Amino acid sequence: MQELFLEYRFSIDPLQPAVDILIAELAALGFDSFLETRDGLLAYVKKELWNPSDLRNVHILANEDFDIDYEISEIEQENWNAKWEENFDPINVDNQCVVRAPFHDEQDVAFDIVITPKMSFGTGHHETTHMMLQLVLTLDFKDKSVLDMGCGTGVLAILAAMKGARSVDAIDIDNWSYLNAMENVSANKCEQINVFEGDANLLTDQNYDIILANINRNILLSDISVYAGHLKKGGALLLSGFYKEDIALISKECLAHGFSFQDNVEKNNWVAAKYVF
Repeated sequence: MQELFLEYRFSIDPLQPAVDILIAELAALGFDSFLETRDGLLAYVKKELWNPSDLRNVHILANEDFDIDYEISEIEQENWNAKWEENFDPINVDNQCVVRAPFHDEQDVAFDIVITPKMSFGTGHHETTHMMLQLVLTLDFKDKSVLDMGCGTGVLAILAAMKGARSVDAIDIDNWSYLNAMENVSANKCEQINVFEGDANLLTDQNYDIILANINRNILLSDISVYAGHLKKGGALLLSGFYKEDIALISKECLAHGFSFQDNVEKNNWVAAKYVF
């Protein structure tokens, strides 16, 4: 039996920064999949976990600087592809990497990634994924061991593998992300990627050269100490899923566990940062 989801279709004017704020507020309430559209946002939450009255806790909806309306419909998980195909265009990252769907033409770039996201996060459309892809492009992955925490579609793990990583562990707590990441890993013929369902508690005695984590501020703050226990000396930690005003807090926690700040990129108030252990 397919799980049932509620789809909230938001129309937003102006789009930014309202879309980013709305995603952050909805994620804090349990929404776990988002797709930005030409006029707003599609947001998805498991029907059994959602109380519609909780929407009153989404403060951006009451902000008079933005005109936000929404409609609600019920969908099955398997219907995600149809929704996605209506809105997904290929993503070009610095003319080196393209993230596209199977029905798009093959792209003449160094890294041509094919993604079918289902209910998972990580097509490259959102600022955090796009910036993480940018940072991944700057690193040497040749013969490196890599961890991708909160892998979503697996797109970061796939790019790491394409760049020559020896082994990649991709982990996500959501079952549909786990299944979707396995599908995408297979489609891109990345045999060195192993996908696991779970969270940072799955880490035992593994050690990595590079750790990627595009999740959210609170989980990052909780797990930075765990990353420190599984990153080799001199290894790189790439983080995203938080706002510009949060970078001081993230960096403070990283410093407390032996990391040094190296660089960051910003897009529409979202941040992706690089730290070295």
